[in-house]
Amino acid sequence: MNPELFLAFIVVAVALACTPGVDWAFTIAAGLRQRSFVPAVAGLCSGYVLHTVLLVAGMAALLAGMPGVLGWLTVAGAGYLLWLGISTLRTWRGASFSAGAAVGRSGPGGSGSPGGTQLKAFLQGVGTSGINPKGLLFFVALVPQFVSADAALPVPVQSGLLGLTFVLLVAFIYTAVALLSRTLLQSRPTAARAVTLASGVLMVLLGAALLGEQVLA
Repeated sequence: MNPELFLAFIVVAVALACTPGVDWAFTIAAGLRQRSFVPAVAGLCSGYVLHTVLLVAGMAALLAGMPGVLGWLTVAGAGYLLWLGISTLRTWRGASFSAGAAVGRSGPGGSGSPGGTQLKAFLQGVGTSGINPKGLLFFVALVPQFVSADAALPVPVQSGLLGLTFVLLVAFIYTAVALLSRTLLQSRPTAARAVTLASGVLMVLLGAALLGEQVLA
């Protein structure tokens, strides 16, 4: 691969991953409600792995060129974000980093075994990043700009490596965000509840904005 293009991609990818958005909101909210944030972060990364696979297979560009299909994906993503945000808002008063308080929870407002809780957090993470059409368009619009036709590796391989590089960067950054949030909020229950409330509001607003784009289009 072209070293200069690869380094430029890393700079852009880090900047985008460091921009607060629905992924940040989900990561922080999951950490506040559950004993471990790892399943949530793993789910978010798995969603981006899915986008990488679609990109390499050529499906991402195909879907991006089909406004009707992309529109339905946007509606589905908006509905999912609204559901996730509302579920978070319903549980913000009980936000806690206490491991004891987290045992037995199974996501927003529920109860169940720790294993079920972790699986649900993972699947919610996959849905948050995997169903989001903005993530799909990100891969379609950004990755090809850093692929070189003159490089020794085939274009699909370069695209796959760039996509997986983004996944690794996201895993590191989201883990750092969750750890930093946990450290800052562990002894501040009032602040923890406020952050969870803000995360829920952000998810609802983003979901409403995505839905509004489709209604007004």
